[in-house]
Amino acid sequence: MPTVLMMNGWRLFFYSNEGNEPMHIHAKKANAECKYWIDAENFEITEAWAYNLTPRLKREIRKIILQHLDQIAESWDNHLGGHQ
Repeated sequence: MPTVLMMNGWRLFFYSNEGNEPMHIHAKKANAECKYWIDAENFEITEAWAYNLTPRLKREIRKIILQHLDQIAESWDNHLGGHQ
């Protein structure tokens, strides 16, 4: 479960055995957790699911993911060998 980024209490990560899924990132902060699909080529993210995310937390994590999209995509490619 490699951690890609820690920021503002958020831990962004992915699971090592998820290389058969399209690019995505998991995020957790306290008791809030979510997963976002990533389309790095079009600079878009789509919520896959969310648990205990308030509107404020949703805005916060979306902003963090978008600001660090290149880093997330590079980490995905490095760890999972470019499988998408």
